[in-house]
Amino acid sequence: MIGTQILEGQGLGNRLFCYVTARCAALEKNAEFGLMGADILRKSLSGKNGEPYMDLWMGKEASPEDFSQRYEEKEERIFTGTCGHDLEHGCYVAGADEGVLKAADGTLLMGNLQAECYFEKYKEEIRKWLKVKPEYETFAYSRDNLCVLNMRGGEYTGEPALYLRKKYWTDAMKHMKQIRPDMEFMIVTDDVEAAHKLLPGIEAHHFTPDKDYVVVKNAKYLIISNSSFAFFPAYTSETVKKVIAPKYWARHNVSDGYWASEQNIYSGFMYLDRKGKLFSAEACKKELEEYKKVSAKFQNRKQKPDGLKKKWMKLEAAFFYKWYYAVRAGRSLKRRLKCILGKEENK
Repeated sequence: MIGTQILEGQGLGNRLFCYVTARCAALEKNAEFGLMGADILRKSLSGKNGEPYMDLWMGKEASPEDFSQRYEEKEERIFTGTCGHDLEHGCYVAGADEGVLKAADGTLLMGNLQAECYFEKYKEEIRKWLKVKPEYETFAYSRDNLCVLNMRGGEYTGEPALYLRKKYWTDAMKHMKQIRPDMEFMIVTDDVEAAHKLLPGIEAHHFTPDKDYVVVKNAKYLIISNSSFAFFPAYTSETVKKVIAPKYWARHNVSDGYWASEQNIYSGFMYLDRKGKLFSAEACKKELEEYKKVSAKFQNRKQKPDGLKKKWMKLEAAFFYKWYYAVRAGRSLKRRLKCILGKEENK
């Protein structure tokens, strides 16, 4: 048996990555697939009336005693002053771990488990595993001139290193407009209020969890955020023609070349940088390898800062946070003034 454990606190995307990677590892080694925490995964797939919107096989119900070893995927972190988390805990930058690919029978796999090489061989099988039940399918938002923006809000909005800037979305929309000048846009999000603040005037929805997943999966054009939620709908889609994702993934806003993490470079996706330029996955991988050779930050990634260096980095993080919230306050004031002036004009 090869398997994994689904945990409370993980989002659906993270849970599916663990499930898919472990099931593919079991398939590769002709081993039985075991799953701990199946009820947690099943609950996160709840649709109408509490029924799951996928017929996802949960493998053999497993317990710790069913595994002879537990393998924790290797981590790599960079310590930076761009945010408090990365200064204290480090920013997760790990790529694929050969140990996951070599997992032997009897292994419980744990970790991020998001590298494409862990599961790319079985893409067609994954499509079948994650097939949505017919009664949950909808193609109402699958028009040739509609691009779906899958925006992550919630706790992301309070972290300036993580929450994607307005410019990311507007630059990506410009690229989609180059494909079709009549392209229209709609947001699918977990935070409609934040979406309206960031991109006022664009239709935004938080449907039921199953419908959010299906609308993303069946879109013809996608602009996604640095959240794991959108990956499998996009990866298994049979309708999507183009996917734009943020370059450097979870550190799009602040990276000088590192990825958070390298595992999130996926073939078939195009990656948008802060200047509005698109890069293929292959180009991103080549650029990252060059960065690793010359970056002192990357070469010293295992060294946690202390002393004067840590104090300086704390000041850097504090400045970044103050700048971020000042910009947000300015935008909020601008919106209020527009609203007031609009009301005055209508009198």
